[in-house]
Parts: sequence; structure tokens; C-alpha cells
Amino acid sequence: MDAYSAIVTSVAAQLTPRVAALRPRSEGHESVGSAVVLTAESHLLTNAHVVGRADGGVAEFADGTIARFDVVGRDRLSDIAVIRADREVPTPPDYGDADSLLVGSLVVAVGNPLGLSGTVTAGVVSALGRSMPVRTATAARLIEDVIQTDAALNPGSSGGALADGRGRVVGINTAVAGVGLGLAVPINATTHQIIHALMHDGRVRRAYLGLVSTPAHLTPAQVERFGRRTALRVVEVVETSPAAMSGLRAGDLVLAVDGVTLGDAQSLQKRLFADAIGQRLEITVLRNGALVDAVAFPTELPG
Repeated sequence: MDAYSAIVTSVAAQLTPRVAALRPRSEGHESVGSAVVLTAESHLLTNAHVVGRADGGVAEFADGTIARFDVVGRDRLSDIAVIRADREVPTPPDYGDADSLLVGSLVVAVGNPLGLSGTVTAGVVSALGRSMPVRTATAARLIEDVIQTDAALNPGSSGGALADGRGRVVGINTAVAGVGLGLAVPINATTHQIIHALMHDGRVRRAYLGLVSTPAHLTPAQVERFGRRTALRVVEVVETSPAAMSGLRAGDLVLAVDGVTLGDAQSLQKRLFADAIGQRLEITVLRNGALVDAVAFPTELPG
């Protein structure tokens, strides 16, 4: 067996027993997806869009075990949901850190596409830092640092595991963007914060600024001046929002919050959880070549 096959076979053996076929039920309708064992207390991790509005459903494991589950919490703005089975489930796999992935890294996807349980595909990380828009009735947001892979995904793969070559779960497969193109929500520090909130509170409280931003490359002169290559460009400021009240404008380049440099596209959103609600945020932006400090007091994002 060649080295590539040995790695994929090993990862498949580790994860296949730990990824369940999920059948949430809501208002008489049944959808199909996947879920990954999360804890020894029978919690599983899946996508919010897989469970939808359902309160529960049925999970089936590769060994034939069938369990009923309840939805513990869901967060549509990260497309993450935590569920809990009514009986003992296989031990959880190891979880890794998607921030350590590189373009070209080998990844293995395990899920239940088209209702076919225990399906394994492999590929590489095609791109990192992608953004995927999500929307609820009251808010819109970009899921940042989404993993793009060419490992084949099909309907029903959503909620399944994306693992690295050591079998560590680094993403939750969330969408099929096109032929040969799959996306996964990364497992990283932000995701763990969301999971913790869902397990303990059933929801995620977020602070609201009211701006839309996108990663932007700095000019060579700006790179030399600030010692960095990227910032966040403000695309839109919502009227009467905390961002608007602070004086932030479309076109501003956000460099730092409370004096801390924004190191990546997620850095601003990482600051906007419950502990930021009502607190003073000093946002440093570059506007027309000048540094400007704006002071904002985020409100709570409606649920």
C-alpha cells in the first residue's frame, strides 16, 4: 500500500465509526446530513442548516446503532449546531486546529452523502481564508476563514468531518459550492468558543457594531509604514448603528481594536461576543492617509 492510501485508510478507520448519519425531523419533513461525535457525554457536532428548525431526530452510526437526539443549541451565523444522543455513542475523535492547515495539505472527508453511510473521500486544501455568507431573519454575516477543498462532497455530507492526515477533525463540511469544490467551517479557537456557548447556554450572544468589512491588501507604502500586508476595509456602515455613531465610514481601513493589531480576517468578529456588549471599543482606522481613532459601544445582536 502506498503512503497516500495508508494515510487515507488510517483516517477512515478512525473517523467512520464516529460520524453518524443524521435525520432531523421538523413539521413532518425529514432532511439528511451528518454529525461528528463531540464529547464522551454523547454530544455531536453538526451544521445549523442540517438541523434547521428541528428539535430532534435520529442518528445512525456505522455499526448500526440508532439513537434519538435532541438539539442542544444552534448558531446559524456560524452554521454550527450541537446535539445530544439519548444513549452512549462512540468515543470522540481528536480535534485539531484549522489555523495550522496549509494550502495543499491532505484532508479526508467522512460523511453520509445521499444517505450512503460511512462515505470517505480525500483531497487537498485548495484554498484558505475563504468567506461564506450566512443570513438569518435579523442579521447577515460572513463565516470567515472557511476551508476550501477538492475532496468530493455531496448532499448529505454537510455536518460530516473534515480531517487532516493524522485523523484530527479540522473542519465541519458545510456546503457544496460546485463541481470539485467543497467548503468546511474551520475548527479553531473561535469555533470552540461558539461550541462552549451552545453547550452551556443553547445560543451564542454576540455584540453588534453594524459594519460590513472585507480583507484588503495594503499598498507597498502602507506595508512599509505599518509593517503588515493586510487590513479590513469597511464596505458598509449601517445607519444609526454603533459603528455609525462612532463615525466609522465606508472605505476606512481597520488596523487595530483597543490597540491590538487585527491579525486576520476573523480578528474583529472574535472580539464581538457577549463580553463586548456595551463595552468601549477603540477602533483605529486609516482614512485618507491619516490614522483615526473611533470609539464604539456595541449593542447586543438580536437573536
